[in-house]
Amino acid sequence: MKPILYILIFLLGTLSFAQNKKVFEQANTLYNDGNYTEALTKYTSILDQGHHSAELYYNIANAHYKLNHVAPSIYYYEKALLLKPNDKEILNNLAYAKNMTIDAIEIVPEVGFSRVIKKATNIMVFDNWAKLSVVLVVLFVLLFLMYYFSQSTSKKRLAFITSVSALILAFIALAFAFNSYDLDQKNQIAIVFAQESQIKNEPNLRSEEAFKLHEGTKVQVIDTVANWKKIKLSDGKTGWVITDDIKLVTDF
Repeated sequence: MKPILYILIFLLGTLSFAQNKKVFEQANTLYNDGNYTEALTKYTSILDQGHHSAELYYNIANAHYKLNHVAPSIYYYEKALLLKPNDKEILNNLAYAKNMTIDAIEIVPEVGFSRVIKKATNIMVFDNWAKLSVVLVVLFVLLFLMYYFSQSTSKKRLAFITSVSALILAFIALAFAFNSYDLDQKNQIAIVFAQESQIKNEPNLRSEEAFKLHEGTKVQVIDTVANWKKIKLSDGKTGWVITDDIKLVTDF
């Protein structure tokens, strides 16, 4: 029975992929024809099937942007960027979408060695760094076996040097993988969806208002108490917001 079950699962998966691809193409056609609402419905139907990709999020964001939906467009551009860090098209369109926001928050730039490490880490996502480290370990094993069994002195020397290099690179890739994972855990990005949200000094309605934020503003969640989230802005300001006013980008 098990082989038949596996075949059925494979066929259903293949059929679902083909169907989603067809719907994606239909949505693209609708988008190109200027039917942004219908295109968005098609894109969202793919998302409802559990399919996630940078391309899908990017197209959903584009449709929202064309419909002047401030928060959703920024939200989906940010989700696309999580899957494709440093993608120029996503970054450019995200910058256009941010022009629709009200809040002008100063970004304090990172400096020094930590900035270099973070930039290098963001070249790839965690999964790709992990896969690269595995490939390099396998390459190290193969090259070491070549070194061990080779009779030629020159080949042994070459195999030894390249195997050690592969091992060192594997450790570097593994370190980047762990750093990428750590950054992902700390980087709990959220977008304000409320048209206007009161940010409090403490996690309760009786607390004094610290400041206001408006839809589309990007925040970082650093703590949770009941139905409140403690957020931090790019300029260093912190405060508490009702959970329903924001939406986590990292929720997939």
